[in-house]
Amino acid sequence: MGQLSERSAGTAWEHLRRLPVWLPPALLTLAVTLTGLGSAQLWRDELATWSAATRSPGDLARLADTIDAATGPYYLLMHGWTTVFGDSTIALRAPAVLAMTVAAGLLAVLGARLVDRRGGLFAGLLFAVLPGTSRYGQEARPYALATMLAVLATVLLVTALRRPSWARWAGYAAAVVALGLIHLIALTLLAAHALVVLIAWWRGPAAAGVATPAHLDAERDRRVWRWLVAVVPVALLAGPLLVKARTQQSRQLNWVNLARLDDLTALPGGVAQSSVVGGLLVGVAALGAARLGRRALLPVSAVLLPVLLLFAAGTVVPLWVPRYLVFVVPFACLLAGAALAAVAAPAALVVVVLAGLLGLPDQAALRRTHEWPRSAPVDYAGAARVIGDGQRPGDAVVYSPRHSWLFLDLGIEYQLGDPPRDVLVTEDEVRRGDLWAAECPRPAQCLAGTSRVWLVVAGRHAEPLAAVPGAKGDALRAQFTVTQVWQRPGLTVALLTSRPDR
Repeated sequence: MGQLSERSAGTAWEHLRRLPVWLPPALLTLAVTLTGLGSAQLWRDELATWSAATRSPGDLARLADTIDAATGPYYLLMHGWTTVFGDSTIALRAPAVLAMTVAAGLLAVLGARLVDRRGGLFAGLLFAVLPGTSRYGQEARPYALATMLAVLATVLLVTALRRPSWARWAGYAAAVVALGLIHLIALTLLAAHALVVLIAWWRGPAAAGVATPAHLDAERDRRVWRWLVAVVPVALLAGPLLVKARTQQSRQLNWVNLARLDDLTALPGGVAQSSVVGGLLVGVAALGAARLGRRALLPVSAVLLPVLLLFAAGTVVPLWVPRYLVFVVPFACLLAGAALAAVAAPAALVVVVLAGLLGLPDQAALRRTHEWPRSAPVDYAGAARVIGDGQRPGDAVVYSPRHSWLFLDLGIEYQLGDPPRDVLVTEDEVRRGDLWAAECPRPAQCLAGTSRVWLVVAGRHAEPLAAVPGAKGDALRAQFTVTQVWQRPGLTVALLTSRPDR
């Protein structure tokens, strides 16, 4: 029986060897990320994407000038996408699925070039089964695209270092510019690229872990200068974006705290979306780095330098957000793939399967909600159904809080399509060039003449009117009484009717 199992595993491995190295990881990633793609509701960040992507280019320019310049190029890309494919949950997330699929295939190619074919294959397969790959491959945000572009830029760098030509360096430059426009923080990857290029210049490509044909060794001086020329467009195009984004930091990242040392220990679980899988990945990657020796320079620096740079910056200004570093995960998988390539194929596949099995609880949880913690979902769809089922002509809606990262108004509008009149809005978010609308400074006057109001409040409240602060709460309590209350995960909906004495 044991011989039969070994023979079957050997046969499966032979079949895998006949396929292009990028195909199995790409197909597995596509299958995993497509599974349950529309199960979880759009969460708050994705609602911001929907709001931005459905605006005109002119309105997007105003938004970028006000609060979200760093994500502006991604929003413009998504504007074009939604114009063609619509704004359903699946349509909004599909670009991330495609990006993660391509990233897995490119990772296998990179691994085959830096390690060997088996190392690339196992790196790609391991990447495919990580919960983090599913999490960010099923999110309408730029992280999957940044991951793909980070791997693409690194593949093109290795190609240009091995066989230099202006065409190859131009391709690398284009990939790096796209990376910076999609995700500014991902440009920290250039520190790793610079290190590899400098060592290749100083001690030769072999010392940098990038083997080249012997007759091209004399090209190394040109490689340095060509790399410097290749990154000039990044400074010209992404530089102004970085400067603008820096001026918006107080609004965009007002919820982020300064980085602490214990944040580093939580990072593997954060980017892998599973503490146990993240720990396994780090352990196997460390073995791979030890096995590769100097060939580990590129993937090790591609993991460590962005992490250390962001952490150092995050101790001074609030920048430390684990998901901003998702683009380093493929390089950790590459190191892990190198370790798996050193053992028999069946044993390596067991490790990949084990990572997949350990991540199953997190895979299931992220398909229920993208909120964190997973035990605290926000049911925009449930609240919208309550309003939709009971809505009458002339009804109004009020949200509390309005200026919140929960985006209560966007969530209800997306789910309901045609919500009641937002009675307190004086200027919507599109006209303001913002993510939030402006509300009436005198709520009592704006509520006058309205007989029924749907009140949507964040959190669970037995007495929702009491949970509304300030002048808005005073006006609602003075003019309306609660007729019925519905509680949905993360939200409370109340139907208010005008007091008989008014």
